[in-house]
Amino acid sequence: MVLTGPAQAEGLRIAFWNVEMVRKGPGLLARDLLRGGDPALPGAVETIAALEADVLVLGGFDFDAGGLALSALNQHLPRPYPHLLPLRPNTGIPTGHDLDGNGRRDEARDAQGFGTFPGQGGMAILSRLPVVTEQSRDFSDFLWRDLPGADLPPLPDGAAEVLRLSTTGHHDTALTLPDGRALHLLTWHGTTPAFDGPEDRNGRRNRDETRFWSLLMDGALPYDPPGAPFVLAGQANTDPEKGEGDPAAIRALLADPRLQSPLSGDTVDYGGKVGPLRVSYILPSADLTVLDAGVIPAPEGARHRPIWVELALPRP
Repeated sequence: MVLTGPAQAEGLRIAFWNVEMVRKGPGLLARDLLRGGDPALPGAVETIAALEADVLVLGGFDFDAGGLALSALNQHLPRPYPHLLPLRPNTGIPTGHDLDGNGRRDEARDAQGFGTFPGQGGMAILSRLPVVTEQSRDFSDFLWRDLPGADLPPLPDGAAEVLRLSTTGHHDTALTLPDGRALHLLTWHGTTPAFDGPEDRNGRRNRDETRFWSLLMDGALPYDPPGAPFVLAGQANTDPEKGEGDPAAIRALLADPRLQSPLSGDTVDYGGKVGPLRVSYILPSADLTVLDAGVIPAPEGARHRPIWVELALPRP
């Protein structure tokens, strides 16, 4: 397989890819990667190498507290990353409530984010830039009900007091630039706006998960707005023009003058009636200079295409 990667340029290359390395139980991904027996591993390694990213955000990657799966993947890369950050997700964390109303409280649909175990389908960052822990923030425990204009569906009594906004997570990870300043990497992976009923729980949540970033930049949340320069990267799981879901929130981000949208076109092909959609995004802050951007092919058997943006290193 021959991949066409991003052109060589002096700058900072940031990439996002929903790698879909998800297993049915905890620790299974780490086991498979440590043994090197995952059939998707060769294609994933070749694709990550072709991206040549300085900072790579992975979606759809099982979390384990020791970071064993991420370390194992990194060890297979021809040029391993010095800084690894597995991001603990909300997926699979019990809420104690019967959110889907089927009479049971301990199923995947009753968790903070859909998941058969805590950590299923999380996110991770591989970086050649050091992480500044004291300047990084995790918004993933923010309650959905506390979002201004929150569009909550009908919920069981008491559920709104514990239900978080983030299906997977909302994170602000500070990375150290060569000049010593921080670049803030804002990441999230919204729920799919489908697979629910007339209550539209997933559709409403998907929209509000994306709205979180607009409200954060507006200073309308109990957090300081992100400091420039910053890059918003992740999977909104909504196409601005087609497919299921309400596109209003992602359209607002794409039109926001505080952000740039250097990429366009489909990033996944779900096949069947759904087909190709644009669901993954990298949106640099307006103060950054974009040198180039693109999408590379997914490896054989994968649905999501990695996306990348090349940025000029910001001047002090």
